[in-house]
Amino acid sequence: MSEIESTVLSSLRDARLPCAFAFRIADENGWTPAQVGAEADRLDVRISRCQLGLFGYDSFRQKGFVQRFAAVPGDVTVSLRAVEVDEGIACAALWRIAEEHGLPRVAIACAAETIGLRITPCQLGCF
Repeated sequence: MSEIESTVLSSLRDARLPCAFAFRIADENGWTPAQVGAEADRLDVRISRCQLGLFGYDSFRQKGFVQRFAAVPGDVTVSLRAVEVDEGIACAALWRIAEEHGLPRVAIACAAETIGLRITPCQLGCF
């Protein structure tokens, strides 16, 4: 068993790998998030609790909890539009924008949803 395989398997919660755990083990071991995501995929392990709130939240009786806001602050909209590509925005870009604005990642995902941006690609390769 490889080190990445055993690390992924030992990090499972309820037979799934939470997104935050995937990023933590990538950081702690010098792997990229994409490598951890690919290993999870190879092991047929599902990623859960997306840090953008897009999927993996069974307690919400739905895939995720991203919803539309009534309005998005202009400075957040400007930041999102600045990195938009073909009406989409990368997960990594949303993380950077959340940090720049001092907002939770899920709030930035909701803002992207509100202005009609498709979120892709995922840093772990989920979508």
